[in-house]
Amino acid sequence: MLTQNHPYHLVNVSPWPLTGAISALFMTLGMVEWFNTPQNYLMKMGLIMMILTMIQWWRDVVRESTFQGNHSFKVSRGMRWGMILFITSEIFFFVSFFWAFFHSSLAPNIELGIMWPPKSITPFNPLQIPLLNTIILLSSGITITWAHHALLKNNYSQTIQAMLITVVLGIYFTILQGYEYVEASFSIADSIYGSSFFMATGFHGIHVIIGTIFILMMLIRQYKPHFSNMHHFGFEAAAWYWHFVDVVWLFLYVTIYWWGN
Repeated sequence: MLTQNHPYHLVNVSPWPLTGAISALFMTLGMVEWFNTPQNYLMKMGLIMMILTMIQWWRDVVRESTFQGNHSFKVSRGMRWGMILFITSEIFFFVSFFWAFFHSSLAPNIELGIMWPPKSITPFNPLQIPLLNTIILLSSGITITWAHHALLKNNYSQTIQAMLITVVLGIYFTILQGYEYVEASFSIADSIYGSSFFMATGFHGIHVIIGTIFILMMLIRQYKPHFSNMHHFGFEAAAWYWHFVDVVWLFLYVTIYWWGN
């Protein structure tokens, strides 16, 4: 940064986009193979390549931002807009699931028995595990906001405490959702209700796992420490993503668990 006369980051040549694309190709082909044959070696190889690529790519990003000083305020602003556009794309990803759910539930056809939920489907009680998971996610939204305010005030001990609580709540949510799936009286193959339920809640569960790992990595970086009260976009991105996960769950709870019941 001391030898260039502009605030932008010109990224060095990196092999990780290529290895990431190749590993994604192997994972896709391996999953197709796994669906049709008992073999899953190609999928496992692609998954291992993907994990190794992510670890090394993220390592390079951390080095560029923390130790090389390449993430100036101008660069951070561009990354903020990139994160906003990414979350926007994720919103429309879930809009498609809600669209499919309402398309079938507002006007159930004769194959569904002209009723919703369809005949022989016993939905979950929204006042049991779904309500507990709602409380857990709302509480985690409070703790991640607490961590952000503590970081802005240079209170690093409270930042670490609040982030740790958020990670624990995210893991607790995932365990409860897994238990809910095991105890479900219907499967993804049980009409459009099962398909829309498991697709919407399942993809949300994947997002919770990703968000938990995201915050856990930021917790490790905060412990180093890599963040200051003026320069902490990595933490902000994790917090934005977690709030997005919270809001999506509220819509899922109100529409699929409560209204759709």
